[in-house]
Formats: sequence, C-alpha cells, structure tokens
Amino acid sequence: MIFINIKVIEEYGPIILSGLNKTAILTVGGFGMGFAFGSILAFTQCFGGRISSRVATAIEESLRSIPLLVLMLLIFFGLPEVGLSLTPVQSAILAIGLRSMAYQSQILRSAILAIPRGQIEAALSLGMTKAQLFTTVIAPQALRIAIPGLVNQFTIDLKDTSIAYAIGVSELFTEAVHVAQVALDYLTPLVFVGAIYFVITFAASSIMSRVYKRIAIPGLGASQ
Repeated sequence: MIFINIKVIEEYGPIILSGLNKTAILTVGGFGMGFAFGSILAFTQCFGGRISSRVATAIEESLRSIPLLVLMLLIFFGLPEVGLSLTPVQSAILAIGLRSMAYQSQILRSAILAIPRGQIEAALSLGMTKAQLFTTVIAPQALRIAIPGLVNQFTIDLKDTSIAYAIGVSELFTEAVHVAQVALDYLTPLVFVGAIYFVITFAASSIMSRVYKRIAIPGLGASQ
C-alpha cells in the first residue's frame, strides 16, 4: 500500500509546481526545434540528392544512438571547451531539440512516403519545384497523417525534460527532488510529480486524438 503524506503536498506542492514553467519552456522549445529541423531532415531524405540524403540519414541515426543524458552533458560541459557557453536551460532545449529532431524526421518521412506517388508525379509534371510540391501538396497531407506520432513524441519530450535535473535546471522533477530532500519524504513528492506528468500527457493525447479524428483523411493513413 502506498502512503502519501497530504501535508507534504499541501505545504510543498506550490514549490514543485513552480517548476512547471521551466518544464513547459523545455518541452515547447525542444519539440518546436525538433519539428522545424526534423521537417528539413525529412524533406532532404525524401527529395534530396544522393549525397545530401545520406548525410541527413547519418545525422538522424547518430542522434538517435546517443543517450539524451550524454547529449545534454556534452552540450553543457563540452561546448564551453570550444568557446560556446550556454545556460542550463539553453543546453537542455538544444539537447531535447536535437534528439526530438531525429525522431520527428522519422515520423514525418513515414508520413510523406504514405502519400500516393501519383500525386507527386502529377505535381512535378505541372512544373512544380520540389519546394512547392512539399509545401502545397505533401505537407498538408503529411502533417495530418503524422499527428499521432508527433503527439507521442511531444509526450516523450515532456518526460525527457526531467533529465535536465542533471545540469541543474529547476523544472518539475528537480523541484520535487529538492522538496523530498527537505521534507525527508521521497515517495510523496515523486508520486505527486508523476501525477502531474500523467495529467499533462493524458490531456495532450486526448485533445490531439479528437483533432486527428476531425481532420483525418479517409483512406490515407487514417481510420475511416
């Protein structure tokens, strides 16, 4: 049986919740960066030349093979060695963003490849450039198809913000650990912060699931 000390939550809950702002910044910043550069990476893999496509794939595979904690520490402690110093928050956003970029590029690439080849050939035959093809024909459809995968990646990025504890960012998990050390009760603060993560991820998944059902394209990577 799990025993939760309600008094600890009442007294220290606001302190833990104060880390929600940093968690939101890390999540939105990392996911946004991952989406922006992941789109470029996916476009390059699908429509780039032979060399550029291979380079994009190598970047994706390299970033996916490095643990996020290692990547975050490399950025925070390693970049100053070459003259570039970032704050803990900036370092965490960059690390989460790079990792998210690698996975989002996979999600977006799969969505692009799900679009019928005939549409692409028709657009090219009309004289569209690859950039025009991507922005007017492929992107609107691919984004709809990619929503479930992107939402899943968003929740992963949210949970990955807890790793920023290692470089001293005062996000939700860090504040929970600090409270646990002061209150001499690790169970209550960690269960409390775990519940917060659950509520946020459940809400995001539920909202985007409804959005996906509304805008899904019947027969194209979507349920009928």
